[in-house]
Amino acid sequence: MIRITGQLVDIFAEKIFPAEVVLADGKVQSITPLKPGDEGYSQQSPYILPGFIDAHVHIESSLLIPSEFARMATIHGTIATVSDPHEIANVCGLPGVEFMIRNGNTVPFYFNFGAPSCVPATIFETAGAALSAVKVKELLQRNEIKYLSEMMNFPGVLNHDQEVMSKIAAARDLGKPVDGHAPGILGEQAKQYIDAGISTDHECVTAEEALDKLKYGMKILIREGSAARNFDALAPLLNDHSDQMMLCSDDKHPDSLLLGHIDQLCARAIAKGIPLFNVLKAACLNPVLHYKLDSGLLRVGDPADCIMVEDLKEFKVLKTFVKGQLVAENGNPRIASTHLVPSAPPLGGPSMLEADPINNFNAAPRTVADFAYPLDKWGEQENVEQVYVIEALDGQLITNKLIAPVVEVNPNDGLLESNVEKDILKIVVVNRYGPAPVAKSFVKNFGLKRGAIASSVAHDSHNIVAVGVDDESICKAVNLIIAQKGGLACVDPGAEVKELILPLPVGGLMSLNDGFAVAEAYTAIDHMAKELGSKLRAPFMTLSFMALLVIPHLKLGDLGLFDGDGFRLV
Repeated sequence: MIRITGQLVDIFAEKIFPAEVVLADGKVQSITPLKPGDEGYSQQSPYILPGFIDAHVHIESSLLIPSEFARMATIHGTIATVSDPHEIANVCGLPGVEFMIRNGNTVPFYFNFGAPSCVPATIFETAGAALSAVKVKELLQRNEIKYLSEMMNFPGVLNHDQEVMSKIAAARDLGKPVDGHAPGILGEQAKQYIDAGISTDHECVTAEEALDKLKYGMKILIREGSAARNFDALAPLLNDHSDQMMLCSDDKHPDSLLLGHIDQLCARAIAKGIPLFNVLKAACLNPVLHYKLDSGLLRVGDPADCIMVEDLKEFKVLKTFVKGQLVAENGNPRIASTHLVPSAPPLGGPSMLEADPINNFNAAPRTVADFAYPLDKWGEQENVEQVYVIEALDGQLITNKLIAPVVEVNPNDGLLESNVEKDILKIVVVNRYGPAPVAKSFVKNFGLKRGAIASSVAHDSHNIVAVGVDDESICKAVNLIIAQKGGLACVDPGAEVKELILPLPVGGLMSLNDGFAVAEAYTAIDHMAKELGSKLRAPFMTLSFMALLVIPHLKLGDLGLFDGDGFRLV
């Protein structure tokens, strides 16, 4: 039995009062208001409230297996996530989803996995697996699968594609929500998309877009991750639409997770003058109600999930309780690492060490010649005096589609090369699943002055994506990843050649290492990329989205350049 006292924050009644909370047998046994003179009575901190929930996240993007993600998230008061496992599903199929569920069950935390709706994300790239409507329906029938994950194939919804509509119908028949993904879809198309049964969207980048979807009854998730940052644009909507809003990170790298999570967004919202209970509805309450989650909301009889914070402005987390267990205290996890062999099993179950990590990687080392870009083989366009350039935008997943004259990509002996002066660099995608030609194009705003960076985290099919100044550096970075069967790599060809690799052996997406060690390693390779000249806030996260074909306007997949507006290869 655990007794805690403090100022209880009742989100339902929108009241704060001194109380004693008793946790026992995994439940909230009692909540007793305290009056002056009672033991534990205080009108000061700590404050007791339900735990925070990340309403849409891909655990894989943290580079951590679920159990390690939980260790880091709980120190910030996060007790649950609404997790879309489509990254590992695109690589390994159903066995990948099974891995996430199995590993997540080793710790006291609510991962709330969904059934991936778009594996592969499009037919215009090479993925490692495919999940048919039949397989998706089988997944949805499982109790631990809470919803149908984001329906990225919005053209399929608008055109009533049979396979797409079958997946949506399966979720609706089972009474499970369908998550959306509809960047830039407005007006009648937005209404049609929502009327198909899709209940949420986390892709809004402007208040106008969000309001357009809110009026049709859609729930809007305010996203603030390591690359896509929409909080400032959307947070004011919490003032008038708090019942229809949630908070999420979508994709969050380990260095960012180390610093904070949903707690940071709550603090930023309060600093903007947004009413406390509006903020807490989005952070704690709405995800549980919308997705019918099992986590508790600090009511008698609920699962024993709650947090204690120092104040209701900064939300510094003092203690986190999940399923009646103290899982984090004063910035330190109480869950043992599943990577290190513990003297006793970690909270929630036995240690889970993967002797042979799940993966799907079949790429042979490349040569420098593989990355050459011959001018005379530039597609089938009649006008070879111009080339497409992807314009990366810091803090956004959307890219711009530029067209540059060939003279800006340094034509040299019939080959097109990076132009450092104009910050137009070569970008390549290498198929990780089998032998294939290298896809090549150009990208702006990465800012590298020398060297190259590469990643096998390349949404959503997770082939190898690289950006670099010269073919030799690009080749080295790609081969570092191939040698490890996945990872992040950085190559500096300066006076002393420097190479750095962060291995990701689980699906080429996640490390088996301790989460805090991964955060440290990621910080080092991120710093190295910035030393090469990148001004991007998160160069590797931005790089990972340059192959995400379902986000407009121009991306590069392993089969070539893709126009996200026309939904076609160009």
